[in-house]
Amino acid sequence: MAQAPTQDDAWRLWGPYAAARQWGTVREDYSADGDAWTYFPFDHAHQRAYRWGEDGLAAISDRFGFLNLGLGLWNGQDDRLKERLFGLSGPQGNHGEDVKEYWWAQDATPTHSWSSYLYRYPQAAYPYAELVERNAAAGLGQEEVELADLGVLDENRFFDVDVQHAKASENDLVVRITATNHGPEAAPLRILPQLWFRNTWSWGRDDRRPELWLEPAHEGDERPGATARVRARHDWLGTYEVTAATGEGAAPSEILFCENETDEVAVFGSDRLGSPHAKNAVDRAVVHGEQGATNPGNRGTKCAWHFRFESVEPGAQVVVELRMTGLAPGAEAHLGVAGAPLPHPAGEGHAVSTEGVQEVLDARRGEADEFYSRVIPGEVPPEQNHVARRAFAQLMWAKQLYRYSVQEWLEGDPVSPPPPGARQDHATGRNTAWRHLDLADVISMPDEWEYPWFATWDTAFHTVAMAHVDPAFAKQQLILMLREWAQHPNGQLPAYEWDFGDTNPPVHAWACWQVYHLDGAWDRGFLIQTFTKLMMNFQWWVNRKDPEGSFLFTGGFLGLDNIAFFDRSDLPADVRLEQSDATSWMAFFSLTMLRTALELSRHDEAWDGACTTFLEYFLRIDRAMEAPGSHGVTLWDEEDGFFYDALVSPDGSTEQLTVRSTVGLLPLMAVGIVPEWVWGEIRDFHDEVEWLIDRRPELTKGLYLLEREDQRAAMLTLVGEERRRRMLARMLDEDEFLAPHGLRSLSAAHRDGVKATLGGREYELHYTPGVSDSLMFGGNSNWRGPIWFPTNLLLIDALAVTAIAHPEATVEFPTGSGNEVLLSDVAVDLRDRLISLFLPGEDGRRPGTPVHHPGGELWDVHPTFSEYFDGDTGVGLGASHQCGWTGLVAHLICTG
Repeated sequence: MAQAPTQDDAWRLWGPYAAARQWGTVREDYSADGDAWTYFPFDHAHQRAYRWGEDGLAAISDRFGFLNLGLGLWNGQDDRLKERLFGLSGPQGNHGEDVKEYWWAQDATPTHSWSSYLYRYPQAAYPYAELVERNAAAGLGQEEVELADLGVLDENRFFDVDVQHAKASENDLVVRITATNHGPEAAPLRILPQLWFRNTWSWGRDDRRPELWLEPAHEGDERPGATARVRARHDWLGTYEVTAATGEGAAPSEILFCENETDEVAVFGSDRLGSPHAKNAVDRAVVHGEQGATNPGNRGTKCAWHFRFESVEPGAQVVVELRMTGLAPGAEAHLGVAGAPLPHPAGEGHAVSTEGVQEVLDARRGEADEFYSRVIPGEVPPEQNHVARRAFAQLMWAKQLYRYSVQEWLEGDPVSPPPPGARQDHATGRNTAWRHLDLADVISMPDEWEYPWFATWDTAFHTVAMAHVDPAFAKQQLILMLREWAQHPNGQLPAYEWDFGDTNPPVHAWACWQVYHLDGAWDRGFLIQTFTKLMMNFQWWVNRKDPEGSFLFTGGFLGLDNIAFFDRSDLPADVRLEQSDATSWMAFFSLTMLRTALELSRHDEAWDGACTTFLEYFLRIDRAMEAPGSHGVTLWDEEDGFFYDALVSPDGSTEQLTVRSTVGLLPLMAVGIVPEWVWGEIRDFHDEVEWLIDRRPELTKGLYLLEREDQRAAMLTLVGEERRRRMLARMLDEDEFLAPHGLRSLSAAHRDGVKATLGGREYELHYTPGVSDSLMFGGNSNWRGPIWFPTNLLLIDALAVTAIAHPEATVEFPTGSGNEVLLSDVAVDLRDRLISLFLPGEDGRRPGTPVHHPGGELWDVHPTFSEYFDGDTGVGLGASHQCGWTGLVAHLICTG
């Protein structure tokens, strides 16, 4: 890592950067109606060349995605090669998109010098059609049909395919594929490692064409694997040589070559043949026995090593090993990270073999163990250590190359049919206001399959966990979203590719501050670089989301999806929604900007003015939430002791939306402490506070001076002691928000529903602990009860900060129990509840494991990192590998 602080450094060139799903993404959608799922469905993926990226099974690539190395499998039963994970598209699933496979990221280091991935491959034919048909027939209120429901995994009739990658040096990689038959009978298996170039030559923008070809063995070279050598030449990457052999050194039965180009006939019914050896040629040759499908000349832009294992006995393993080495004439020997000499890249004209794979794997695995022994504190119990390491592994495996030039995408490619005119329509066209966005970067994704695209607020949470293992990458991610080719010129941060102009909660400043501290609070250059761009983002919020100048903010759904009666992003033009959460987020944003400005002012007084700016902005937001302002809007309900959104009608009348949800809890997170040193070192700030107390006391209700032993500090908070007590009584009530494994997003008091009449229309909303019962956001998202990690973390942090200011403060916990508990202890308890989602119970099963995962020794050892968790049971829901923000469990474990 010291040798590779940026993603352009050599040790980071290769990694698991290929997506698990490229089909069905906005980038690949050139339709008139924006239906990405239908325009490029799964059934096209093995036949059709992608425009912007690649996907694969356990695949690695260079950081620009030019050359990819992934896994192909065939069990002799499937109707196609298993080259990528299968799942239902949004329109196909009764609860939205959903992956229908089982796999786990087992381990990885930040530079990808070592990684391990386990894929569970059924021995029976994969039931593609049945999964589609049965889920289409299932209603919204029914459970989704999963792979394990169809019996194909019964009696452990599957292969566990363990893929390990390691680097002997920056440009020398080894791969071991180990398949274990866990079933009761012998079963056949074909293993087909595949190497291919992303298609960059078919779009009329760059006609340079890379090439793969079979390289004959050197005369007299009898080393294992020396005969199975493929060379890959690319104008930017140079030349690589790849060898493959079984664990015993046997060569593959054949090496098959084709082109990474679309099968025009199969996909479009075209009479234009295109390439006679298209992208699906290996599938046609192996699965369908089509003679002449692959190129007999042993050249192309895609190839596969075909290893046949006709009968793998129960409990037996088969092994395939590969080595991919950059050919550099006169290359010097490289040292391993730990200093031990390892096999080095060959010079031109020297054969590369699969020898030395074991040595490289052992060295890098040992270094990974040593690395994580320093990352994860030694006092952490073994099972929590296991969970944290798996979470870090999943975060590493979800780093994916994201290529997308909105301008090129809107224009279309020179040799392709022009995109429909509707794409250019500023009113209806997708992302037409984001033509400046142009990314070709490795980005931390929410997960590899269901969310193979970034969401800026997700990325912010990812970086907090990532900072424990790779602070340089965490900083780079935060800076990237603020660069001029990502951040809009008006200051807005891109939301997500389905609509970059949507609004995510402003958590970026908080993440920058967290990463700064987790990295030792030394990198003020990073703070300055991000702070200056975040001031633009702050101004965008002020200008766009508080049009009335009331210091009460709107923002639409703000990532909270269907937590309200209606879609908060789709209101009539003459109606305004003043939002408790949007206003709280802005207070939270103000406090973080204030704390950052104070840190910078400590070293340069030129930042003093920023401190007072953000202080006053916070205090004015606090004033607006304290009581009805000039616009007559109030968010606090004195009778309920809770904050609610307020709907403002054209005639100026207002009505509170009395739904007790995360929306009303978020004011608690806007709390911060101004440390003692500020009063002596930042005179401008000190004088401003004194002036406000003396001249504008009505603005200082959110400012609490803390005098201790001749030292002065202050707490800034949206929620005073009395309101905090009343809000915590609800938050810590087991009949409302407090659940066995965290805090619910909607009060369980609404189990029987809550109704409202708004604008003459009746609305109703129910607490739903599990999957969504509403199609408001496609049916695949649900904040109406489940436990979400990001908001839980922020509320826990807020309690901990409040406890620092008031170390003796107590609260009844749980509500109604009669037990008075310190706020700091409540924060610890809530933290432990979240961690408990991943720890085995007495029966070995982890509460957060999705219900459809079978149990037993082969399953229970693998923690899953779901998108959210059932508000009553803790069972994992949504995306089953959404370790982006759920990976915050590693942060909780490592910080204690």
